[in-house]
Amino acid sequence: MVHLYHGEGKGKTTAAVGLSVRAAGAGLKVVFVQFIKTRPTSELKNLESLGVTIIRPRGDSKFASKMNEEELKEIKIVHDENLRAALSLNPDLLILDEACAALKYGCVDESLLKSAMEYGQDKEVVLTGRDPAQWMLDNADYVTEMKCIKHPLKKGVKARLGIEY
Repeated sequence: MVHLYHGEGKGKTTAAVGLSVRAAGAGLKVVFVQFIKTRPTSELKNLESLGVTIIRPRGDSKFASKMNEEELKEIKIVHDENLRAALSLNPDLLILDEACAALKYGCVDESLLKSAMEYGQDKEVVLTGRDPAQWMLDNADYVTEMKCIKHPLKKGVKARLGIEY
């Protein structure tokens, strides 16, 4: 089945991480693909210790909304290669973290992402991010919207290690 965690609120990646932990604990093969995020986030080390395969871009590039056209083309090549590699591993659970943003900014091939969603007919696929494409909403089996009611960032509190990243 296909799960979509989207919206403006906190918790999309956290929900995907939680499902990864549950699946790994049940002995399922989990592959966690991060799009857009180039800086390591705190959950990755723990997921790896549980046997989760992490596939993500290397380096420390800008966020997609700040990239120029050439940078977007370069990161798209990386994301497409990473997604193909993840699919070749034949996981029971495939997490596509920030897939919505990657598509929105043209950082992943849309047909390849659609193929990944179709992969969920036999397995579980999770997509996270803001502003999902309508076809993502239409084709997901689970759709959960995270809605921000209140967040400390709006008061100027910076993202905190271990909480937001």
